[in-house]
Amino acid sequence: MNSCEVAGLPDTFEYRFDRDGYAGPFDLCSETEARKKLNAVRAKLLRSDGSIYNQDGATAGVTNLANYDRHLDIPLLWNIVHDPAIVDLVKQIIGPDILCWRTEFFPKYPGDEGTDWHQASNFSNVAGDKKPQIEWPDGSDFGGTLTVWVGLTDATLANGCLQIIPGTHRKMNYDESKELTYDPSSINSIEKDGIRRGFFGYDYRQLQIDPTWRPEEDQAQSLIMKAGQFVIFWSTLMHASHPHLGETQDMRLGFSVRYVPTSVRVYPYSKKLQEFGGSVDLGQHGSVLVSGKDSYGHNKLFEPTWTS
Repeated sequence: MNSCEVAGLPDTFEYRFDRDGYAGPFDLCSETEARKKLNAVRAKLLRSDGSIYNQDGATAGVTNLANYDRHLDIPLLWNIVHDPAIVDLVKQIIGPDILCWRTEFFPKYPGDEGTDWHQASNFSNVAGDKKPQIEWPDGSDFGGTLTVWVGLTDATLANGCLQIIPGTHRKMNYDESKELTYDPSSINSIEKDGIRRGFFGYDYRQLQIDPTWRPEEDQAQSLIMKAGQFVIFWSTLMHASHPHLGETQDMRLGFSVRYVPTSVRVYPYSKKLQEFGGSVDLGQHGSVLVSGKDSYGHNKLFEPTWTS
């Protein structure tokens, strides 16, 4: 992470991102083009037969794991991961040598709860084996991943847009080595401080370092976005989302792309993903080199068998 906290430096993009932990929204494409992308990909998302996790014994199809890494089988998503409008900004933050190690879809349907406040540094938070899913080099003073959240639909206060608390990315309020209990019956059934909020079947408060601590929600900002826009933030930034109030029957859909420098080790200790009540083998997974070169060789790289 670039450090710009030196008196006299100009108010650059890098400085603002370093200070706040997020930036945007930025334009990726027009609203019309975003809706074309959504229409082109919607049918494929409902089918997991092309996914790398559609394997014998996998239980991804009925869990959130079904939304993971579809850029590895859907060319349109592969192109978003590589889009210069995104990658050129990512370079300014983490340098020229960049991997995409994971993507996720975040659909929110009418009546769905909001996502609870959370942070992620090594992503062992929901992993069944509690092992870090990413590992920065020894001596790094920072963890986490750079998340780019792309809106394929409008994101509003009413349909569940993101919330962030600026400047909270430097201190972890959660201990990812603690145990999280998965309870699918809790989905859409819990209120926290008067707001319907959960974490896909988990209660993220179980990870709090201080059980009495509460996020400073009076400092929160709601990231209202048009379809075709994106925001960038550190995964260690306190972030959440509003509930979908059901005022419209349209779903809200975000496509989240996670980037790290090539020096970071991806899934260094795990051969399976065990999350959200599901389990998939990582044998077909590979990180994607989106910029620069990989001079470390830590990670298996994925090469598509199709033409993008």
